[in-house]
Amino acid sequence: SKDVTDRVKAGELIGMVAQQVGGKGGGRPDMAQAGGTDASALPAALASVKGWVSAKL
Repeated sequence: SKDVTDRVKAGELIGMVAQQVGGKGGGRPDMAQAGGTDASALPAALASVKGWVSAKL
C-alpha cells in the first residue's frame, strides 16, 4: 500500500541486500529486482532485512 511504500521503498531495500551479496539492484518504490555474485552471503543479507524494515517503519 502507498502508506508503506512511502516509508519502505523496494528499490532501496533491494539495493541494500544486493550490495551485501556483491551485486546491484534497484527499482520503483513498489517493485525492484537485483542480482549478485556471492550467494554464500545471501543468508546474512536476508537476515538484515527485518531490522532494516523495522527501522523504516
